[in-house]
Amino acid sequence: MNIDLHGRNALITGATGELGRVMARTLASCGANIAINYFHNEAKALELRAEIEALGVKAVTVQANVGELDSVLRMKEAAVTALGPIDIVVANAVSQYKWTSVLEQSSEDYVSQFESCVLQAVHLSKAFVPAMIERRGGRVIAINTECAMQNAPTQSAYVAGKRGMDGVYRVLAKEIGEHQITVNQVAPGWMISERDRLAHSEYNEGYQKSVPLARRGTDQEIANVVAFLASDLASFITGAFIPVCGGNVMPTI
Repeated sequence: MNIDLHGRNALITGATGELGRVMARTLASCGANIAINYFHNEAKALELRAEIEALGVKAVTVQANVGELDSVLRMKEAAVTALGPIDIVVANAVSQYKWTSVLEQSSEDYVSQFESCVLQAVHLSKAFVPAMIERRGGRVIAINTECAMQNAPTQSAYVAGKRGMDGVYRVLAKEIGEHQITVNQVAPGWMISERDRLAHSEYNEGYQKSVPLARRGTDQEIANVVAFLASDLASFITGAFIPVCGGNVMPTI
């Protein structure tokens, strides 16, 4: 059984990031054409585009601020012009900031998380879902986090944004399911990425003690789940929140 995405067009927001790059390469290796969204890092986006085109599929770089609807709509037009209708949308972008306590976190940090998590969900839906409805099919995949279930000290702005995003996507899954469009979320743990490999910082005893599988996961393990959800193998899964964290958090029933 293989994951075959040939003939599909995928857009990944934040595709130049640590997890985004691996998702883009993985979907491309399954045959999908890739729209590489970036906010500031055009050089990294162009480098990734060359890597993906070397795999024998099409790729395009598309700049956008996912917190602004007009910017997302321009991104959609550029992606569709270059590749055709978008079948798979992966919402991966998120703004970065310094974590601290609720009492010390600035209001601006909460706003940035709302824009990059909640408004991104709304803007991508408005931009890409109508065409999916017309075609009666599509995949919306959002990258959430294990932090949304942990609620640990200093996580408040990030958790607030991701839990708000969770609400939007759960409602969206119910609103558009009849059109055979699936909406799912992948929630990574503290994954090993290229940054860790370069710094030789893959191992963290304190964190790994809390993980039932007793290790940190890898960026590729996130990309594998995204590829599965993007494929026909996941055609009857929607509204799911899937932790990929070695059991560090476990949704209950």
